[in-house]
Amino acid sequence: MAGDQATHRGHLVGKTAASASNDPKNRLIPVVREKKDPVTNRHKYEITACHHAHFACPSGPGRTWTAMNNSIAHHHQDSDLFGLLYGFRFRPGESGQEIGSVAALDYLQNPTDSNDFIWLHLNLSHAACERWMKTQLELPEEFFEALHEGSRSTRIEHVDATLLAVVNDVVFDFNRLSTDISTLWVCARQRLLITARLQPLRSVDKLRSSVKRGEQFDSPLELLAHLLSDQGEVLTQFLRKTSVNVDRIEDQLLSQRLSNNRSELGAMRRVLVRLQRLLALEPGSLMRLLHRPPQWLREQDVQALRQSIEESSLVINDLTALGERIKLLQEEIAANLNEQSSRTLFTLTVVTVLALPINIVAGFFGMNVGGVPLATDPEGFWILVALVATFTLVAGRWAFRKRGDY
Repeated sequence: MAGDQATHRGHLVGKTAASASNDPKNRLIPVVREKKDPVTNRHKYEITACHHAHFACPSGPGRTWTAMNNSIAHHHQDSDLFGLLYGFRFRPGESGQEIGSVAALDYLQNPTDSNDFIWLHLNLSHAACERWMKTQLELPEEFFEALHEGSRSTRIEHVDATLLAVVNDVVFDFNRLSTDISTLWVCARQRLLITARLQPLRSVDKLRSSVKRGEQFDSPLELLAHLLSDQGEVLTQFLRKTSVNVDRIEDQLLSQRLSNNRSELGAMRRVLVRLQRLLALEPGSLMRLLHRPPQWLREQDVQALRQSIEESSLVINDLTALGERIKLLQEEIAANLNEQSSRTLFTLTVVTVLALPINIVAGFFGMNVGGVPLATDPEGFWILVALVATFTLVAGRWAFRKRGDY
């Protein structure tokens, strides 16, 4: 049985080595190594990156064989080793073609004279991602400073021949339209677009879906403009959902059936203010970019960027208008609550005033002392009733005369 396993593993090694000899690029792929622990006498397995040629003569003890097909190996190398989530290469007149980190590095190290460009989307939560960007992508230092700075307001800046953008976007959630915000860092050059994030973002996922559907893009800035437009669509969906809730609360307010809507309005207003503060573009950096764009930007790219920014500004204005509407509803609800409190206080005042004469009379005539008036008078009880009724009518008239003030 052991001989059959060794023969099978040797067959896998020989087959992998043969496939490596036909690969001119001799690229790295992940492999599984089996090792035997001399202390515990147990077999251990580990995944390492290795050239195809190394399968024919593995170094050191242990036996090596492939454990994945080419697609799984390619995904493991791109995602686990470098933090690359996905990449696309765009050629004029063609839809984007998905590429891996090996093809991306080959493109960056051996540029062609054509007008194609690539888009790489990276995962910053990967430990090796930032180091890989510094060593392989030759990005400006301002990009890495933006990754660690405290201010994360949405902005687009022109640094030398590079566009740097910090875009705040809604976190992607499969089950609901999330209101959590995360940051996307963008670096755009003439033939390269780099996007990096810590959490999955909804607008980036929409952009990737557009590329997958075959939509054509002619420049990195066109991708960035499409990303901003997708962000506006996500915000529009959130605005529709929030507007429906505000309409429902307004209907309840008009029908006098309010319950705990005041706290719900406060929560919605806080979310709107946070979205408005984080998603609105800085006007200063935007004006500088539009007036002095990089030389490699085409006129149609600048127009597309301006149009997408105007659409985003309209959505931000809708956010502001909805926030003001919620503020007015909060003020109206607060006024209604104050009115209810005033009416309750008035009712308590009337009850107190009406009960005051009888309490005074009962207090005086209920004393257990001698000399109480009308104690021996057979009509004394009715005299006191008339006296109390008179004072009560006078007090009631005075109290209800103030009713109009409430």
